[in-house]
Amino acid sequence: MNSRRRWVVILCWLTVVFEGFDIVAFGAAIPTLLDTGYAGMTSAGATYISTISLVGVGLGAALIGPISDRFGRRVPLIVCVIVFSVFTLLLPLVPNVAMMGVLRLLAGLGMGACMPVAITAMQEAAPANAKANSSTITMTGYHVGAVLASLLAIALGGNWQWLFYGGGLLGLLAAAVMWAKLPETGEAARSVAGGRPERVPVSTLLRGSYLRVTLGLWVAAFMGLLLVYGLNTWLPQIMRGAGYNVADALTLLLIMNLGAVIGLLVGGRIADARGPKGTTMVWFGCAAVLLALLSIRLENALVLNAVVLVTGVFVFCAQVLLYGFVGYLYPSRLVGTGMGFVAGVGRLGAIVGPWATGSLVTAGIAYPFGFYLFAAAAVLGVVAVAVIPRPSRASAESTAESAEAVPPGRPAAG
Repeated sequence: MNSRRRWVVILCWLTVVFEGFDIVAFGAAIPTLLDTGYAGMTSAGATYISTISLVGVGLGAALIGPISDRFGRRVPLIVCVIVFSVFTLLLPLVPNVAMMGVLRLLAGLGMGACMPVAITAMQEAAPANAKANSSTITMTGYHVGAVLASLLAIALGGNWQWLFYGGGLLGLLAAAVMWAKLPETGEAARSVAGGRPERVPVSTLLRGSYLRVTLGLWVAAFMGLLLVYGLNTWLPQIMRGAGYNVADALTLLLIMNLGAVIGLLVGGRIADARGPKGTTMVWFGCAAVLLALLSIRLENALVLNAVVLVTGVFVFCAQVLLYGFVGYLYPSRLVGTGMGFVAGVGRLGAIVGPWATGSLVTAGIAYPFGFYLFAAAAVLGVVAVAVIPRPSRASAESTAESAEAVPPGRPAAG
């Protein structure tokens, strides 16, 4: 691996670490915020903050795609990291739930824009037949961040403020390193060197043969992110409702995210070798079965931990495998926009997941009905992936080379 690609891998991965850390930090802080009534916090207030944050995340993801296709990956990514870090750092300093929601919205705008740009840059720096693996490797950062947040939350106990102080300060440090070391990639690098690429309308995503690709990706991403954010935000509280104490509930969140890292390390390689479509359908299907199993109270701690670990292997990787489709099915001049809108529309699921699960928590029925909700979403994910065309071998090997000859209304393969 040359030095240029090494810095792309390290810094894009680190960017995604901060998103995983931030989302789980708030989920891990919820029990303490509710128990202490900090700033007047209630279950409804926690649901509001989680939801408004993800509104910002969705808007940021959708808006950044055309910007990064037009102006490059590097500077937009650095600016978004700074925005996310500043407003994360300020969160513990505000006095009420309404202001916490505003800061989470603004932080979400930056955070939501980071991931699609980071994944696109990683795919552009990767070999042509390793797009799914580059996506899953990048997204291991999300779950490493989630694991770090879970460990830190356990170590800090009730001192939840330091989760956000630490995340914000480290994000600003990372932005400084990115400014010094992060190069441009792919089409963006060529545009910086010799003029901007042709502008491709966003409406192209919904024209001709792209329509089937786009709608399948959007629905599957919605379901996948409903699972990821619903679980990472509310799993500790759901397991408390099942009779586990706070420390055990946080440990289960940690175990599930450890499983996610394992799934991402193997899932992308399998998808590139065997095909992303079939692999993603298997991953969603296994997630549905395991989530339904978690609706049954498991008294044996070893069995419970094993089921939660394996659930993490499938639940979190299923969503990320979808990003491999973007690299294989959209031409290079459209991949940033496609990635941004898959992430952005999928973030609607990230909004619905915490909101719907929070509503079940407020009603006192999150256990077991939260797991029924998650299992149903995974089943719908299988159906949506079935609609997506299977990438041809030619598109897997030469998407970038063939992209220039593809008219805006038709994908390179499908």
